[in-house]
Amino acid sequence: MTNKEILRVAIRQSAVDMSCSPDDFSASENVVTESRPSEGARKYLKLPFACELVSYGGNIVAAVSGEFSGYVREYIANMSPESAFTPPEIFRFNEFLKEYGLSVKRVNEYFLPDLSKLRRMPCNYTLKLLAPPDFKALYLPEWSNALCKKRKHLDMIAVGAYDGEKLAGLAGASADCETMWQIGVDVLPEYRRRGIAAALTSALTLELMRMGKIPFYCADPSNVKSVKTAVQCGYVPTWLEMTVDKIGKR
Repeated sequence: MTNKEILRVAIRQSAVDMSCSPDDFSASENVVTESRPSEGARKYLKLPFACELVSYGGNIVAAVSGEFSGYVREYIANMSPESAFTPPEIFRFNEFLKEYGLSVKRVNEYFLPDLSKLRRMPCNYTLKLLAPPDFKALYLPEWSNALCKKRKHLDMIAVGAYDGEKLAGLAGASADCETMWQIGVDVLPEYRRRGIAAALTSALTLELMRMGKIPFYCADPSNVKSVKTAVQCGYVPTWLEMTVDKIGKR
């Protein structure tokens, strides 16, 4: 597998999620599609979207429900991907959305591994590979990024960092779609800033690659610590997603 092949798989998955063609993400203009449910979409997505904006850097693709699509098409017609996901444009977009009872809920940055940079990070603690029976008792608040209580059936594999018998950090992989599994990581407060998150993420990334799965990593752009962890392990920022939903809905 090459970096180009990894990117191609990610774009194909985004096309499934967004009810569009993979070529739409490299179009010379912004694209608006009608959001539809899709069996192959990432499992945690709530389809159809009210409005979802995705950019791989070249343009913006918007997946929208119902008659609202015409308004979004007009709104993003001349919007650049460089500005669309910045606070000033988000504030302006929110004012536009209010009229329709909608608001921007979140902006997430997604990372893919760069095979030329991927490496195993050192760790002063014992790392253990865990299967579902090993972490069935770990669905606790402190491990809520690594494991998802609402979607236990998707949590396939994890790596724990142990200080003796104590679990200090945990990274888990969720089978969010057939080809791409998402990595989440947590470290107990008293063990942070010791390189544990990077060690766990890199170990789990390499294990997923060995299994033939493409790992991906998601972070809020404002979460500098999480972004740094991804970059340290050899991940590179690849695409952005903005989710719009009804006002008051999480």
